[in-house]
Amino acid sequence: MATLLRHWREKRGLSLRQLADLAEVSFVTVSRIENDKLSPTVQLLEKLAAALEISVRELFPVERRPKRRRR
Repeated sequence: MATLLRHWREKRGLSLRQLADLAEVSFVTVSRIENDKLSPTVQLLEKLAAALEISVRELFPVERRPKRRRR
């Protein structure tokens, strides 16, 4: 999740501080999440996603299943 948070923040052209301000959380909180030092609450994920204009689901990696071979 930390990698995807950084990905979306950088894709939006935001600094850590800018994202923190938009999400109304501390800069340290965002930094700790991006560095896997803090597991965010659902409420915090909602704030970050809203600030990034994405869904909370987009902050989580998608597990791809191997395609089944047809017989």
